[in-house]
Amino acid sequence: MLKTIPPSQVELGMFVHKLEGSWLKHPFWKSRFLLDDPETLADLRDADIRGVVIDVSKGRDVAPAQPQVRRVFTPPIPGATTARRPAPLRQRAAPDFASTARTGMNREFGQAQTVAKRGEKLVSQMFLSSRLGKAVDAGAVEPVISDIFASVQRNPHAFNGLMRCKRDNQFIYQHALAVSALMISLGRAMKLAPAMIRHAGMAGLLLDVGIGHLPLNLDEYGGDYREFGDAILRNHTTLGYDYLQLGGDIPEEVALVALQHHERMDGTGYPMGIKGEQISLLSRMAAVCDTYDMLVTDSSRKRGLDPATAIVEMQEMTGKFDPAVLAAFIEAIGAHPVGSVVRLASDRLALVVDQDPIDHRQPRVRTFFSLNTGKMVKPEDIALAHCFGRDRIVGQADPEAYGIKDFDKLRLRIFTAACKAAS
Repeated sequence: MLKTIPPSQVELGMFVHKLEGSWLKHPFWKSRFLLDDPETLADLRDADIRGVVIDVSKGRDVAPAQPQVRRVFTPPIPGATTARRPAPLRQRAAPDFASTARTGMNREFGQAQTVAKRGEKLVSQMFLSSRLGKAVDAGAVEPVISDIFASVQRNPHAFNGLMRCKRDNQFIYQHALAVSALMISLGRAMKLAPAMIRHAGMAGLLLDVGIGHLPLNLDEYGGDYREFGDAILRNHTTLGYDYLQLGGDIPEEVALVALQHHERMDGTGYPMGIKGEQISLLSRMAAVCDTYDMLVTDSSRKRGLDPATAIVEMQEMTGKFDPAVLAAFIEAIGAHPVGSVVRLASDRLALVVDQDPIDHRQPRVRTFFSLNTGKMVKPEDIALAHCFGRDRIVGQADPEAYGIKDFDKLRLRIFTAACKAAS
């Protein structure tokens, strides 16, 4: 049973079903949780929200008003014993971990697919609205950011791995979702405040919204605006910033990312050529996430780089990125990101399918090709951090160099099979 109460009446033990009010005005990612922490209770009472919807079937109800009862003294009966009725046991509501509880890659992969489909639909509508001159509604963006954040919380590599392995012609929608998820992962690695991580995810989703205002038809390019040419493309930063300010409810730090995500630490970026800490922190984060996704994604002119190769190339772009941000990014996605193809000491090629939570240099891989026979092999899942030296990564590999054609489709099949096989 659901009941709406003012924040002042919220007590420990209640199950919060929904927070009524703008998601930008409270610090909570989860909309459904058991309130069992005094600090969280204090934050909830202080939040700028209209009301709190509680589920009394899962937690404590509001205490009923106690009627004034006149007490009448009854003298005890001589020789009678007074038996105390045992106090009923308090039933503690089971916490609902559906939204952010840690899960394995196999379980989260399916949920990540659902999140991606919903996200693509919303981003498609958002870019269409942009082209029609309609302002972005922060409330419409909220569910996608919340879904991506929850997916990253449940498993930090499933959604990002899916984005690496799943590609189609609608580059602009995939790119927006990928950068949003990368920004959230990076924000968590940098231990930013929840509100800042939320803004990071929103900024990733909206940083290229100015593309819809360029004087070209996206459909003619399959949504891949990289084909527009640099002279035209540079205008999307200022167009996006101006557009996001129209709605009035998009935070300034989010809109600023649309303007500054192509600025570089050494001042060689655009549109203003600012440098160092003149560039906002979220924009410095976006520069890393945006560049990485651009490098690993195919275009009509060239194949995308292997994720691990893209990391090496970014490390060699001296002076372009904030060193601390880039280091945190590598820590977040791993030295060998999900989707990378590696060569093993056993002379086999393998796809990185998950990260080890302790050692990001030794991920979980799935073998698929033998260098000795030049043929596909029966797949084997190997957790390199726990195989006691039986195998190890000796370098990166390009499948096409070994005669493996159309690897993008094969990559998705391998990744999907590995996720289903994971325990």
